[in-house]
Amino acid sequence: MLKQPVTQVRLTNVIVVRLKKNGKRFEIACYRNKVLSWRNGTEKDLDEVLQVENVFSNVSKGIVANKKDLMECFQTTDIRKICVEILNKGELQISDKERNTVYESLVHEIATIVANKCIDLETNRPLTVARAEKEMKNIHFSVAPKKSAKQQALEVIRKLEEKNHIRRASMRIKIQAPLKYAEQLKQRLQRYITSIESEDTEGNFKAVILIDPGSYREVDDTVKEETNREGFFEVLSLAAVEEGEKRLD
Repeated sequence: MLKQPVTQVRLTNVIVVRLKKNGKRFEIACYRNKVLSWRNGTEKDLDEVLQVENVFSNVSKGIVANKKDLMECFQTTDIRKICVEILNKGELQISDKERNTVYESLVHEIATIVANKCIDLETNRPLTVARAEKEMKNIHFSVAPKKSAKQQALEVIRKLEEKNHIRRASMRIKIQAPLKYAEQLKQRLQRYITSIESEDTEGNFKAVILIDPGSYREVDDTVKEETNREGFFEVLSLAAVEEGEKRLD
């Protein structure tokens, strides 16, 4: 009875990620739908991505890469480290139909992130996913399979802001501080405020305001500095629509 060589492992129903280094081919066998989840950061457990923790020279034939080649090309024989590099840098070996499905899924994911973070300037309402996808087509945005959805969504937002098609949704925050700090604090905060929803000076100074998300750090520092750390603020909403007046009385 012939035994199967230990350097051969038969795998089925896999998606292969391939990386070529120094003229040699290295492959890993992954679960379908997990590679993109890993690359966009939603899946962080390597064991959930790999069907088997090993590096192959040919997955379909079950031929395992030898340690000499691994050391020569990766300067290590640590299988997990090598798998991570292949997973991050390699190319997905999939059919045209699967590639289209993966592409459409990534487009939708990017559009969803854009929609959650932005306001449609035509309606001054939250951007819809369908509108975000349409705008991506209008600017001929080229989706990169190896980049995370979040990273690409930020690129889309920047390009659409440049064309004045959208703007980042404001962050709604609540500020509270002892009344003695109110006037100076209000003066310092004016430059960051996009809208005021409410203000109350009974007892302590309290205000609910909208700011650009990019000003979060500055507002945090300002509140701490102007109130000797006696004041504080909390985030009420990460994506708010402006309806108030830009004015602190």
